Amino acid sequence: MANVDNDSRHLLNSEVEHEINPGPMNIQFESSDLRSKRPFYIEPTNIVSVNDVIQRVSDHASAMNKRIHYYSRLTTPADKALIAPDHVVPAPEECYVYSPLGSAYKLQSCTEGYGKNTSLVTIFMIWNTMMGTSILSIPWGIKQAGFTTGMCVIILMGLLTLYCCYRVVKSRTICSLDTTTWEYPDVCRYYFGSFGQWSSLLFSLVSLIGAMIVYWVLMSNFLFNTGKFIFNFIHHINDTDTILRTNNSDPVICPNAESGDHPDNGSVIFYANDTGVQQFEKWWNKSRTVPFYLIGLLLPLLNFKSPSFFSKFNILGTVSVLYLIFLVTLKAIRLGFHLEFHWFMPTEFFVPEIRYQFPQLTGVLTLAFFIHNCIITLLKNNKNQENNVRDLCIAYMLVTLTYLYIGVLVFASFPSPPLSKDCIEQNFLDNFPSSDTLSFIARIFLLFQMMTVYPLLGYLARVQLLGHIFGDIYPSIFHVLILNLIIVGAGVIMACFYPNIGGIIRYSGAACGLAFVFIYPSLIYIISLHQEERLTWPKLIFHIFIIILGLANLIVQFFM
Repeated sequence: MANVDNDSRHLLNSEVEHEINPGPMNIQFESSDLRSKRPFYIEPTNIVSVNDVIQRVSDHASAMNKRIHYYSRLTTPADKALIAPDHVVPAPEECYVYSPLGSAYKLQSCTEGYGKNTSLVTIFMIWNTMMGTSILSIPWGIKQAGFTTGMCVIILMGLLTLYCCYRVVKSRTICSLDTTTWEYPDVCRYYFGSFGQWSSLLFSLVSLIGAMIVYWVLMSNFLFNTGKFIFNFIHHINDTDTILRTNNSDPVICPNAESGDHPDNGSVIFYANDTGVQQFEKWWNKSRTVPFYLIGLLLPLLNFKSPSFFSKFNILGTVSVLYLIFLVTLKAIRLGFHLEFHWFMPTEFFVPEIRYQFPQLTGVLTLAFFIHNCIITLLKNNKNQENNVRDLCIAYMLVTLTYLYIGVLVFASFPSPPLSKDCIEQNFLDNFPSSDTLSFIARIFLLFQMMTVYPLLGYLARVQLLGHIFGDIYPSIFHVLILNLIIVGAGVIMACFYPNIGGIIRYSGAACGLAFVFIYPSLIYIISLHQEERLTWPKLIFHIFIIILGLANLIVQFFM
């Protein structure tokens, strides 16, 4: 036993009377002492029976631990010549303590709250994560709901989704187990068993694949308009002469004025005798050719084993949103505001303030405010855990203000007359001609951002689906290729036959939001209160009402 104690001396903290957060068997580390303690790092492949309560390490890992102790005895404990340098020591959340009994324990004090993120960084991360493709459809959603109704719906949906997100954050603290390393699917599994685990997986995949389909439609749109801008610039072609538009230095177009609600799938042939233009129109078509060109660019990227390279370009998302804010502000200054208030009856150029299509906006906003499946992970890195709720509220307030700013400015500055407010497109960038330089820059930013995020979304879908079914996120290139072909095929089909991002966003948002936003947080809270005998009728009625709203939000999308 003396040898065992000596072997453990450099790994274990013996000052148990000063423990801050003791782990199993009173094994714990001070987070500030990681440099001198140097915990033994175990490769994940050397941890066996990972589903057991106590994780065991392999014989190889045990032998490695003895070798480390042998080298540590070659010098005095004060001599740090043989201590591993910083660049080879894993991150604190990846460290394990090796017990002489053959068990591996993750460091408890290095998981939650160990992150260095300040409240400001945490708020910005939440804001940046929520700012997705939905922002392009907010002006269209306001048009569908009516100007006044749209602003009210954005504020109310922001408050409702914030409360449900708050319930998600608190869901880990209402059970008696150690939930330090839990994510939201773990909470669902605890309360609903395997049904909760698989249903959360299903709805998570719906949100991921729905986002990937929207990305494919938008990338086809942006690539088409980018190529069209370059071709028209080289050949000095004005592509707005035959489209309903405003006659000023900042033209705004109504591309679907004569074609109903179907998006414009091709550009206009300006010179019938120009063979070059005809060939360009034939091989560069928004719905017939461009979606297929993207396959050659993106399908190989989806098959990478690790997406770490693409995660380095996350800053492009922030730059894109900031540029959109700049673009909308500049356009609003140049175009001015064009508003008339008619509460129920539409006019030639204006929509009423209250429209029965407002559920289309609630469907879009469900996805626009959706962060519930990863909010626990984001808040774990907050340096001050006691500020989590405050930071979450501030982040939601900033997201709501951003959506209001973009939506209100685009809707209010849309030039009516001569164009009707009903001309606002599901992607408001489509209301600017491809020859518009500022819009061209916005499309370039968004195109490159989406091309780097798309493989990350595909990787997450692969991890969730293949990891649960086969126990391996990369069982073989054949399995991964089949999955990627199905996802890419869905994107190509939608880009060809239903390139309406507003419709795709509201359907997928209402579907995944039904589980993660409305049902699971409310049911978990009701069950926990019932178990503690603290459930009251007002709380029960209120949370059942939230569930009913989620169901109604999904059902009504099919009747709009």
